[in-house]
Amino acid sequence: LLNVIFNFLSLIGIPNIGLAIILFTIVIYVALLPLTIQQQKFSKLSAKMNPELQAIQAKYKGKKDQDSMAKQNEEMQTVYKKYGVSPSGSCVQLLIQMPILFALYRVIYSIPAYVTKVYNCLDPLAQELLGTKGGSDFIGTLKTATQYFKNKDYTDAKVIIDVLNRASTTEWDSILTKFPGLTTFVKAQTDFSRYNNFLGLNISDSPQYI
Repeated sequence: LLNVIFNFLSLIGIPNIGLAIILFTIVIYVALLPLTIQQQKFSKLSAKMNPELQAIQAKYKGKKDQDSMAKQNEEMQTVYKKYGVSPSGSCVQLLIQMPILFALYRVIYSIPAYVTKVYNCLDPLAQELLGTKGGSDFIGTLKTATQYFKNKDYTDAKVIIDVLNRASTTEWDSILTKFPGLTTFVKAQTDFSRYNNFLGLNISDSPQYI
């Protein structure tokens, strides 16, 4: 979905990762809106039900025999039916939402794996770095690599792409300083900077870096 949104933005002349993420997030939350409404409805009904449920619990407090437990459960089920809700309703909604939200985080965390144009933008540079003596080793020394991709295999182009995707402006500059002969660097940096520019900021530059 994020790839589709980014491709659409590219077609209309604004290939921007930041904007694509915002639109992607909006689409996901709109899709989850029915569940959110149900959860809010359940919360409001719970506030109305709780006094009645507490009264039933107080009525059978200290009674642990099977007959009393069955009656307590029956009366509580009657209250749930009265308000038209299920005791597990809220939990089910959360269980449905959680995997979707985790997937959303995963997609945003690893943009090149899900956005073809970003991957294709960085892949030629990653391949050239692999073929350059000391290239992959140097990538492994970048702060981004040691902070987010520790103990990764830097002979894997995908790992280098992930590092480049999250590298700061200074780290990009250090690559060119170290390997001025890279023929794919300028195009990769130009295209990636255009994709990453959001409101005048490079979204790969963390608040800590800035």
